[in-house]
Formats: sequence, structure tokens, C-alpha cells
Amino acid sequence: MIDATPEGAGMITLVLPDGATRVVPVGTLAHEVVGSIGKGLLKASIAVAVDGEVVDLSTPLRKSGKFVVITEKDPRSLDVLRHSGAHILATAVRRLRPDAKIGFGPAIEDGFYYDFEVKQPFTPEDLEAFEAEMRKVAAEKYPFVREEVSQAEAKKRFVDDPLKLERLQDFEGSDEVISTYTDGPFTDLCKGPHVPDTSYLKHFKLLHAAGAYWRGDERRQMLQRIYATAFFKQEDLDAYLHRIEESKRRDHRVLGKALDLFMFHPYSPGAAFWTENGTTLINTINEFLRELQRDDYKEIMTPLLYNKALWEISGHWGVYKDNMFLVHDKETGENDFALKPMNCPSHHLLFASKKHSYRELPLRYNTYDVLHRNEISGALSGLTRVRQFRQDDCHVYLMESQIAEEVQRLTKFILGYYATFGLTATLKFATRPAERVGTDEMWDTAENALRKALEATGLPYQLKEGDGAFYGPKIDFDVMDSIGRHWQLGTIQLDYSQPERFDLSYTGEDNHAHRPVLIHRAVSGSFERFIAILIEHFAGAFPVWLSPEQVRVLPIADDLAEHAATVTAALRGAGIRAHLDTRSETLNYRIRDAETMKVPYMAVIGKREAEANTLAVRERGAGKKQEVVALDAFIARVTNEIRTRSLSAAVPTESSE
Repeated sequence: MIDATPEGAGMITLVLPDGATRVVPVGTLAHEVVGSIGKGLLKASIAVAVDGEVVDLSTPLRKSGKFVVITEKDPRSLDVLRHSGAHILATAVRRLRPDAKIGFGPAIEDGFYYDFEVKQPFTPEDLEAFEAEMRKVAAEKYPFVREEVSQAEAKKRFVDDPLKLERLQDFEGSDEVISTYTDGPFTDLCKGPHVPDTSYLKHFKLLHAAGAYWRGDERRQMLQRIYATAFFKQEDLDAYLHRIEESKRRDHRVLGKALDLFMFHPYSPGAAFWTENGTTLINTINEFLRELQRDDYKEIMTPLLYNKALWEISGHWGVYKDNMFLVHDKETGENDFALKPMNCPSHHLLFASKKHSYRELPLRYNTYDVLHRNEISGALSGLTRVRQFRQDDCHVYLMESQIAEEVQRLTKFILGYYATFGLTATLKFATRPAERVGTDEMWDTAENALRKALEATGLPYQLKEGDGAFYGPKIDFDVMDSIGRHWQLGTIQLDYSQPERFDLSYTGEDNHAHRPVLIHRAVSGSFERFIAILIEHFAGAFPVWLSPEQVRVLPIADDLAEHAATVTAALRGAGIRAHLDTRSETLNYRIRDAETMKVPYMAVIGKREAEANTLAVRERGAGKKQEVVALDAFIARVTNEIRTRSLSAAVPTESSE
């Protein structure tokens, strides 16, 4: 019986979004509560959330809280569908490969995966068979039957699955509920949530298989991980698969080599070698940032190597030591030094070296120093995961009363920077993680201050509970590129801990010492990762201002080379990155080469152009179309695009090469 009587012993109260309540016995199944609200809603429901925790409709409810019914319109429903898809994948694999030992299959961003222990890696033909079998399982419309079992009973059920038995050891001494889910002949050890039955999985695709260490430990056995995705609508699945294909075409590792931007070498794994083109690209971005920060920031440089005492003060030695490159000290015989993985502690030393007045605040230190983080070799991936990188890092020392204004200023700065590249961003507010430094009171103060500052901007944001830095809450900027992918880039982190740890102070208006507050700010994140994103965002076809080579001058005959050199000098004199191509190859070959290298403009010079001091200009991606332009007019056009950092015709269509 579900009613609205006052809560008593053995009863819980569920508060609906409209403020109405349902008082039910502990252990009432979620679908019974949904059914009491409306039969139509029950039919449309995928799962429910109680105080934000998503559970499926067959879960017994044991606590009071805010009760929300999740339908397909709720973004959280996709995770439920995808987790169910992982379960159906395991069902299909066990049907066709009963020898496969099952691991786990969570929902992840954009899809799901499941891990299996098998003797031979899965082939593309295996994946095709598994996908076909999944469609059979879905068509059979098996309900997901949830059971809560004792550890002894669970061990009996999974006696032939050593990976599951190992997981069960984690429950020993815990009061956590152990649950299983069964669809047809297959039972899995799983917390859920799942959709009501297998027929909900209609629009899905197995993507690829890859090796993955059991529980992420490189010392453990290698499993086969099958990646997949699922959506509620076919058009959403089609759009995602198209985005995957487009991502492959734009892969920065392939384009970076083709455009001669960077390379890697096994003698220095995880550290990029930048060619002259890539270096030009980095310097252009740096110059842009320096221009933006010229007046109100103080650019500094600090050492790369520090004694562990610094990292002990900052807290990194205890939390981050495994990710640092340690350096052997010949005098002590210990690894007492480390290459810096972040800039903040060194900036604090510089701040502490001088006396500061409240009149100086906010004081903004920014830097582009090299950093090192000891990523495992298996995690390295092009420019997006490296061991050596640079950050456009900034640390702002300010008074507590200045937080709201500074956060608004930094937010505007970051969003404006992204807009220059045609990137848009959404904001996310991340709160205290489980592993952190500082007291709960300090975190309460920091979170309240940053949340109020964020809300004062008037911008919408999402909450990311438990995803803050170990020293403070943060605002993350989630950037969307030209093909709809999301990348976490910039950040604004509010820190009360580090000023305390480093005993930082400033002299206030009352002539007494006060503790400043600290804001950590990054815009691009790492330059390496940002450039990888830009390469893929623009598919290598950078806007004119960003292109390493902006104009290629192409004389059609040898006797025009001298005039072409004069034209090239004029372009360079105007600040345009121009290159003269006088190779003995045919004109068509040289034009194709310029197109392949994605040069924005090709300036062709024939006899008539030389006599009239004009250029036959071809624009990247325009095919054989060209226009005759006076040299002065062309210089004015290109310099204007550079000066305004125009994005016109920068992002190619998906079919352009």
C-alpha cells in the first residue's frame, strides 16, 4: 500500500518533483512507486533516482529522499541502457564462447565495454557474430531479474568465474548488498541499474576489441575488452558512427605527420619533437596568449627540478609521487629530487620571496614552463597523453572579497579565447574528492565561495560531485569541437590550502598580515593536447592566422622566379608567412602539394600577372577556381585576416580533403 501518511517505523518518504510525497514500506520496489504515480509514466520509465542515485525499477527502496522517474528524455537513461547493453554483450559472448571468463562491463562516455579472459584475441569476425547474437538476445525480450544474495550463495553461482570470485572478496567484512542479474540463461554479478528487459536494446554497434589489464593493473593478466555503443534512436547511433569515421579522418597523429608538425621517437617516449611548422604553430598560439595577458599578468619562469621538501609542503609527495619523475641524489643516495609535474609550488616560492600589499592584489603569475608527468607507457597516445608538456598556467593571489569578480573575469577570458578558435564550452562545477588535503571547514568555505562566484556569472553549469582537485574545488570548461566531441580543457580552481601550507601573506589595509586566497587557472590545458584538438577540430585546415604556411607562391616558369621572389619578399615584409616554390615539378603537381599541405592560399604567377603586378589566387578547397588580385590588395586581405584572426573558410566540410 502506497499512501501519503506520516513516515513511521519501517517506512520511508519519497518526495516527488512537484513536492508531493509517497510514504512506503522499506523494501518497496521502485516500479511500484512509479505505478502509483501513473500507468503511462510506468510504461515510459527506464529507471529512477533517489537523491541522485540511479537504480532500476526492480530495486528495493531502503531510504527516504527526492524521487525522480527517469525516462528516455533524461540523459542518465543512456547510461542505464548502455550498462544493460554490456550485460547483453556478455550474454551473447557466453552463448558462443562458453569458455570465456567474464570480467565487468560498465557504461562509459559514449558507450560501454565488457572484459573477457580468453586464450586468443577476438577477431573482427568474432565481433560480427557477437553482435548478431546480441540481436537475438534482445529479440527474446528476457527480463532483467534482480536478486540479492549472500556472499556464500554468490560464490556458488560464480564458481567457474575466477574474475567474479576475486571481486567477491572485496565484499568481505562489508555490509554492501550483493546483487545478481539474470537474463535468460545468463547470470552476472552486478550492482545495476538495468532497463526492464533486453528488448530495450535496439540501436547499438560493437566497435572494436582491445587488450586491457585486469583491474587496470599492468602486472595482472591481459583481458580482451570489447567496446560498443548504444542509443535509444537509430538517428543518434548513425550520427555517432559518422562522428567516429570523421574522427579517424581527422586523427591528429596522422595529420600531424602528413603536415610535418611533430614526431615522436622511442629514445624519448611521450615527448614530442616539434618541426619548424609545429613550432610556428605553438609560437603563434603563445603570441596570442601573450597579447591577451600583456597588461594584467606577470610572466615568469621557474626551475624544473626541486627537492622533495617542496612537494612535501605542497602535499604532492604523498598524493602524486607515483606520477612524478624522481631524480637520484648522489649525495644522499635517494630519489630526493623530482621534475615538476605542475607549476603551482614554484610560484608560491616566488610570491613568498617578496612582501606584498593588498594594493597589488589580484596578483597574476603566468608561465609556459615545461612539465613532466610519469604516465605509464601504455597510456601514451599522440599529443593527447604525453610525459612532457607545456601549460598556459596562471596563479592568481587575491583577497577573499575579490573572488567573485576574478572568477567572472577569468571565465570571460577563457570563453573568449575558445571563441577565437571557433570552440564553444560548457561549465562544470567539481566538488571535494575522497582523497584530499585540508579540513572539511576549509572545503566548505572554498566550495561555497566558488559556487557563489560561478552563479554570479549567470552562466549555466553542471555539477561534478567528487571531481575537484585534491586541494580545492574547481570550474572545468568542457569544449565542443566542430564534429560534436567534448574535451575538458580549461579550469579555474579555488585553493585555500596552498596559501596556508606555504604560509603566504600580504599586508592588508589595516597594516596587518593576511592570508591570500589562490586561484589556479589554465586555458588551453597543455599545449600538446590543445594542438591535437585544434588539428582535429580544423581537420588540419587551420585558419590563415594559425597556419604555419599562409601563402605559397607558385611561378609557372623559371623565368618568372625572380619576380616571384620579389612578391614573396613583399608578403613576408607584411608579416605573412609565405613560401616560394620554384621546384622543377609541373604547376599542377605543386598546386596539389600545396592543397595536400592545406596551405590557405596559393598565389600563381604567370607572365600577365608579373607584368601587371597581380596574382592568380587560389583558395584552399576551392578546386580550380581562382581570381586575379592586385598584389597590394591581396596583402591587405591576408593581413586583415591575420589581424582579426578570422575563421572564414577555416573549418572544411566533412568531405573536403
